[in-house]
Amino acid sequence: MQIGSYFDQSRCTGCYTCSIACKDWHDIKESAVQWRRIIPLERGRYPDVYLSYVSLSCNHCQKPACAEACPAGAITKREEDGIIKFDQDQCLGKNACEMFCKQACPYDVPQFGSGENSKMQMCTLCVDRLAENKNPVCVDACPMRALDFGPMDELKKKYGDVKEVEGFSHSEETNPSIIFKPRY
Repeated sequence: MQIGSYFDQSRCTGCYTCSIACKDWHDIKESAVQWRRIIPLERGRYPDVYLSYVSLSCNHCQKPACAEACPAGAITKREEDGIIKFDQDQCLGKNACEMFCKQACPYDVPQFGSGENSKMQMCTLCVDRLAENKNPVCVDACPMRALDFGPMDELKKKYGDVKEVEGFSHSEETNPSIIFKPRY
């Protein structure tokens, strides 16, 4: 089974509630570290302009490039559900390994703080909450209900199998576990 996520671009208003809830739940104090990022997309020319958003975190790829690139083996994929996990104690730190995981990820997911030789960190899909049969905090926090998660086969049955939206390109090499509903 592969756990993944769903993002409805047509519902997202760019309120950042999902990102703020993630930072709060995981007690992320550094402003530069964003386990869930909101990417604004401005398009068009006056008078035909529009603004849309993409909300992204780790895509828990089926073939994670970050794990393959990590020289310390600090990033692994859980067999039972495909969730990518990391061990900060094993991480060599950004100065020691030159951030190979961040460079390998086509979605710029691995995050490093600004501190000297800070360790990698990224979305855990709230495995602590999943263990209690709760949703990831970003899903529950979204006031527009633009986010969902679950087994990929169930998400595809419920929402379809759109793999790209404006602001996100699907990579066949990594096969990210995310599906979308585009704004248009």
